[in-house]
Amino acid sequence: MRLLQLNAWTLRLSSSIAEMISHESPDIIALQEIPQSAMEIGFFPSLSEFVEKIPYDYTFFSPVYSFKYMWSSIEFGNAVISKTPLHDEETVFTNLEYNPNFSFKDSYNVRNFQHIVAEDENGMAFHLINHHGYHVSQHKKGDEFTLKACKQIAEYAKTLDGPIIISGDFNLEPGSESLAVFDGAFRNLSTEYGLTTTRNKLTQKSEVCDYIFVNDAVEVKNFYMSEVLASDHQGLVLDFVCQK
Repeated sequence: MRLLQLNAWTLRLSSSIAEMISHESPDIIALQEIPQSAMEIGFFPSLSEFVEKIPYDYTFFSPVYSFKYMWSSIEFGNAVISKTPLHDEETVFTNLEYNPNFSFKDSYNVRNFQHIVAEDENGMAFHLINHHGYHVSQHKKGDEFTLKACKQIAEYAKTLDGPIIISGDFNLEPGSESLAVFDGAFRNLSTEYGLTTTRNKLTQKSEVCDYIFVNDAVEVKNFYMSEVLASDHQGLVLDFVCQK
C-alpha cells in the first residue's frame, strides 16, 4: 500500500500535483490546504474539479472555514483521496470551530484533523489521521496551541486499535516539544529517515515541517520524499504493510 502526504498549497500547481500522483502512484493521498467550491473558481481548481482529472473514486473533505467569492463560496481545509473505499470518516477540531465567514483575525488558525479507516490490498484495515497544524508565524518551535493539538491527536489515536498512520504539515520543527508527545507510541519517519527539509525552491523556508508517523502495527517497506515539484512543500511517500 502506498500513501502520499502533501500540503497542496491551495492546488495552485494542480497539473504538477497530478504529475506527482501519476509518478508516485499512491493508493491513498493525504492533503492539506485544499479549496472546495460548487462553482468553478477559475484561478485554481477546487477539490472536486481536481479529482475529476485523476483516477480516484473516494474523497473525504474536512473544511475549517469558508469565504464568499462572487456569487458562491469557497471552503478550505484538509482532504483524503483514495482508490479504495473510506470508512468511519470523522472530523475533529483541534482549535476553534468551523467558520463560515473567514477573517484573518477569527479564522486563520481554525484547525482540525481527519480520521478515516481504509483497507490495504490484503483486506487489512488501517487508520489514517490527516492534520494541518496550528501556524506560529515567528518560528516552528510550537507553543501552547500546538502542544494542545498534538496531545489531542495522540490521545485520540490511543483509542484506536490496529495499524495507525498520522500524516500532515504540522508546522513544527523535528525537535519541538509538541511533536515529542508522539514519541514511544509512534515512529517519526521524517526524522528517522534523516530528512533535512520538506520545503523547496518555491519558498525561502527550509525547515522540516511535514511528517508521517506510524505505530508498530504498520510495517514500513519504504519512505522517501518525492522529487516532483508541485507545491512549496515536497510530498512524502510511504510504502507499508499492515500487521495483525
